[in-house]
Amino acid sequence: MGISNATILYVEDNRENRLLVRRVLEAEGHTVLEADSAAQALQLVQDKPPDLILMDINMPEIDGYTLTARFRAIPQLHKVPIIAITANVMKGDRERTLQAGCDGYIQKPVDVDALPEQVSQFLMSMR
Repeated sequence: MGISNATILYVEDNRENRLLVRRVLEAEGHTVLEADSAAQALQLVQDKPPDLILMDINMPEIDGYTLTARFRAIPQLHKVPIIAITANVMKGDRERTLQAGCDGYIQKPVDVDALPEQVSQFLMSMR
């Protein structure tokens, strides 16, 4: 059985991806905050740190690697797990996301059947 009632920030520029992930995670009892840009994400985390951040890596203007580094510089986010959700699946991409400060990696396209359990595992590992 997984963890529910977490607040999850999903940073993703693609509206359809945000909608899909939100539907899946809200069905599990989570609250999903959405940001379609780095600027919006930075604003959202200032109000109240989420329990978990799902981070798209390939975004315009500021990519997920850079945004992860900015999040890691915010003291309130030091213990918040940041999980990359990305289509970058070439050799070394997973390692690059971890070196950038992400705590985990989920490959796109997202497996909607596996996502709730993946999220629960990341939430449990940080408790």
